[in-house]
Amino acid sequence: MEAQEKKSWRARLKHTYRLVIMRHDTLEEVSSYKLSLLNIYVLISSVFVVLAILMWLLIAFTPLRRYVPGYGTGGSQKELKALAREVDQLEQAYEAQSQYTENLRRMLAGEVETESDFSERPDESVVDSLQPLNAPEEDELLRREAELQAVGVLVREGSSATTRLNYSETPLEQLYFTPPVKGEISAGFMPEKDHYGVDVLAPRNTAIKAVMEGYVFLSDWTLETGNTIGIQHPNNIITFYKHNSALLKKAGSFVQAGEAVAIIGNTGTLTDGPHLHFELWHKGKPVDPASLIQF
Repeated sequence: MEAQEKKSWRARLKHTYRLVIMRHDTLEEVSSYKLSLLNIYVLISSVFVVLAILMWLLIAFTPLRRYVPGYGTGGSQKELKALAREVDQLEQAYEAQSQYTENLRRMLAGEVETESDFSERPDESVVDSLQPLNAPEEDELLRREAELQAVGVLVREGSSATTRLNYSETPLEQLYFTPPVKGEISAGFMPEKDHYGVDVLAPRNTAIKAVMEGYVFLSDWTLETGNTIGIQHPNNIITFYKHNSALLKKAGSFVQAGEAVAIIGNTGTLTDGPHLHFELWHKGKPVDPASLIQF
């Protein structure tokens, strides 16, 4: 019985059938095909094999292999580690820049401690809030700069001429400051009202001069102070020139005392007429410019 069943199954596979395609209205024969179950099985199996091969090629030689779990993890692991290191470096750089920007914003906005606040804590060292966080690779440069500062000289590299800044501690009263402009003081130094400088009236298009030699660390526009210039000078002195109509120097430039850095103006929301708002800071504390400069 089993032999007869196998024989009948094989016979059914080899038994031929005719597939006739006819017109519906006239019953006219259009075409006919001679088929068998074996041919149909072979055809279907061939289609599946071809599809399987095409799918394998698509996964093996296209980026789709990245989405297959466990496939190609050897090469991608190195890429992931490199990307992770880059992300860590970017996070550190972002945190350092954010801290620097926040300190600079607080300085420009006047969100600093007054003289009375500092007098209550005489033992605490004052940190220059405008100094950005340093990356590890800059340690050697900072060490060399500290050595130069110890002997009272800072050498600026990368220029055609070597510029020397004297960083020895000299009392402010013994230093000479070039007046940034010649004019009338309309608002004096009032730290209790968050006014950490003086407002000086001068004619339009008056050139604003650097009070001492130094490096421009800020040359940008802010909403409240408009076009603003910030210069780092020797003796831990920083000066700001605000509300300018035009900026003549870029960040990173070295300027000499008396060199024009901006044009007086009326930019920013905290101004109601052409004037210069000038601030002078020493070791992170605001100082009354009128006590040192003859405007």
